[in-house]
Amino acid sequence: MLPQINKLKHTGSYNFLLLAGPCAIEGEAIAMQIAETIKNISDKLKIPFVFKGSYRKANRSRLDSFTGIGDQKALEILGKVGKEFNIPVVTDIHSAEEASIAAGYVDVLQIPAFLCRQTDILVAAAKTGKAVNIKKGQFLSAEAMQFAVGKVRDAGNNNAMITERGTTFGYQDLIVDYRAIPILQENNCPVILDITHSLQQPNQSSGVTGGKSELIETIAKAGIAVGADGIFIETHPDPANAKSDGANMLPLGKLEGLLGKLVKIQEVVNSFRF
Repeated sequence: MLPQINKLKHTGSYNFLLLAGPCAIEGEAIAMQIAETIKNISDKLKIPFVFKGSYRKANRSRLDSFTGIGDQKALEILGKVGKEFNIPVVTDIHSAEEASIAAGYVDVLQIPAFLCRQTDILVAAAKTGKAVNIKKGQFLSAEAMQFAVGKVRDAGNNNAMITERGTTFGYQDLIVDYRAIPILQENNCPVILDITHSLQQPNQSSGVTGGKSELIETIAKAGIAVGADGIFIETHPDPANAKSDGANMLPLGKLEGLLGKLVKIQEVVNSFRF
């Protein structure tokens, strides 16, 4: 079900891949609402769409932070979204043991940035046969990601993607180095730019991650302009009341307007690409 980006690039009508959805699965009704809205928009704009949702949030600053509604319940919701709307689904895993469990419900297994060097989780994800989306660590150079991709391929899986999500800049900020996009593409796999996580402001004294959501459009436009194969956006009908990462999420009502602008930029990029 996962769109083959490298094939789409040569059709003459290539549009970027969209990975989008809520940060975390908060419940079935809201997950279905978000998925249906994005599906309608992506169909209208002819954007290949993968629904994103975390079934559990393992990396939280505080013990009292929301982590999920229960693994099995959330995974079943993800599976239902995929079947209901006939779309591929991606979720992140946090240990090698979770790979085979999550693979029963989703099409793409995502490796969190902090875990991108963990051999056992990369190999376990690869061996499920699912596509593997590896997020580049905030602490790694673009060049270093060749080894993470190599582990997946050496485990017998050639369906890997890399997601750029910003690089640590001081203690409480991230910065996107757009030079990373072409460097990561040298690995001959799709490169996705994670717009919303690149705008996080981690390590806040409150223990709640901040963000600069007002810059989402800026980062997204630049990413498409430099040739990213896809974008990753977390979106929610009411980010202020989202249970996770609300500070850097895009309001769902603003998604269509943003994507419409990005499609126009992609058309210009394509005019140089083909």
